[in-house]
Amino acid sequence: MCGILALISPDQNTNVASELFDGSLYLQHRGQDAAGIVTCGKGGRLYQCKGNGMARDVFTQERMAKLVGNMGIAHLRYPTAGSSSTSEAQPFYVNAPYGISLAHNGNLVNADELKTYMDEVVHRHINTDSDSELLLNLFAAELATYDKSRVNENDIFKALEGVYNKVRGGYACVVMLAGYGIIGFRDPNGIRPLLIGERLKEDGTRDYMLASESVVLKAHGYQVYRDILPGEAVIINKTDLKPVFRQVVKMRSYTPDIFEYVYFARPDSVLDGISVYRSRLLMGEKLAGNIKSYFQNEDKDVLKEIDVVIPVPDTSRHSALQCAITLNIPYREGFVKNRYVGRTFIMPDQKQRQSSVRRKLNAMASEFYGKNVLLVDDSIVRGTTSKEIVNMAREAGAKKVYFASCSPCIRYNHIYGIDLADNKQLVGFQRSESEVASKIGADYVFYQKLQDLVECCKRDDLIKENELELALTPVVSRDDTIKSLIQRDDEIPQITGFEAGVFTGEYVTGDESRYMKLAEAARARNELLKNNSAGLVDVKAPSEINIHNDGDY
Repeated sequence: MCGILALISPDQNTNVASELFDGSLYLQHRGQDAAGIVTCGKGGRLYQCKGNGMARDVFTQERMAKLVGNMGIAHLRYPTAGSSSTSEAQPFYVNAPYGISLAHNGNLVNADELKTYMDEVVHRHINTDSDSELLLNLFAAELATYDKSRVNENDIFKALEGVYNKVRGGYACVVMLAGYGIIGFRDPNGIRPLLIGERLKEDGTRDYMLASESVVLKAHGYQVYRDILPGEAVIINKTDLKPVFRQVVKMRSYTPDIFEYVYFARPDSVLDGISVYRSRLLMGEKLAGNIKSYFQNEDKDVLKEIDVVIPVPDTSRHSALQCAITLNIPYREGFVKNRYVGRTFIMPDQKQRQSSVRRKLNAMASEFYGKNVLLVDDSIVRGTTSKEIVNMAREAGAKKVYFASCSPCIRYNHIYGIDLADNKQLVGFQRSESEVASKIGADYVFYQKLQDLVECCKRDDLIKENELELALTPVVSRDDTIKSLIQRDDEIPQITGFEAGVFTGEYVTGDESRYMKLAEAARARNELLKNNSAGLVDVKAPSEINIHNDGDY
């Protein structure tokens, strides 16, 4: 999972790098491993800053001063298959044809086939293990077939059609063509999110931004925004700055990744017309109903069995509060979070995850001692974090510890950009709920039902209408240009379902068992590198051959 941004302004004297950096801070939760920005100046020259680390560390004031240009793209990386090499920091760049830079959120499940195609058919060298580099070179190869000194919109859309026809997986991409403009496109199943926003300025001109989540657009004053549809692409030429949309390939399905709403997206975002915050409130209500039913079947009173509901910070807070309200049980903050420690399951090393849990959270004995507690978390993945949290609750004096997950049992790997673990490393793989409870040391584990989770993530028409009204007043006039960015109710395709392969093992793109075997091999290979066995495998370069990088250190 990654965060991507693109920005273009009509003012040739404007440097967009500072706003891209600010936008990156809003998307930092989507990737803490590496960050990068590429901008384009007046003469078509590209300027880059990227490296491992958080955005605030990579984008220093000195480096930002060297990023000039009125258009640019940014990326925040979360590594998949255990890869965390500096050379795989994005955006990626190729100089031919035309000079192209690309940032990608997602994962390709046929990367091995594409790599063979790049080598044997189009003869392009791939220097990293990143499927983003594959996507970039595939797009470049498709553009090169036109053999023109300059391309137009139809050429670009046709090249994207060639990309769509060869690629399988979940992806959202932003691209910058040197001296031309910016491009955004999304996979034909709509698995990974991408939105576009328009900002009307005082002089009547308009800026455009593409982003992974709506929160960035609202925070930067983009008055109107909408989702890029599955299989759709948009081109914004720097000359006329009018977005041109095209359904490049037929929408195969409209199935966003349901894990976005459970865990990854910020609660103040709206993705594909669905409020993340509202979804998480409903998750708490549904979870409460599941808990009530369990104790009723056991002929027990839930009010006597649970004394307090405590969230595992931060993502589960809203769900835990709504669960407590629904159950009529006190809600308390029992864990104090150290905000300077990142998300634990994102960390590429298992030992790092284990040791970071106690650095990240501290239990307050006053909220646990002598009580039966219900801990609410967004999910249970490997069980490492959950087990440590249960232990901390017991050490703080809890009599009984019940553990509730806002998501169903995760039994299978996520293959579209969230590197949870190999199936065998998942605590829910081939285990019953009681076995999971025993594994993490809880008295009982409550899981959300999948059908309930789907119900929680339905569009709310009232919220959607209010969002549109808020967006349209008072600063934006309702002219034709503004209306072109808005999808009216009768124009918005209905979501046909959700990508939920982590719970069911059935993926939107079909049987991907071959890909999962390759991903397991990739993780094993990266472990060899970490364990100083580099002589057995190809060594990952500290940096790649690229345009001048002001972020190298």
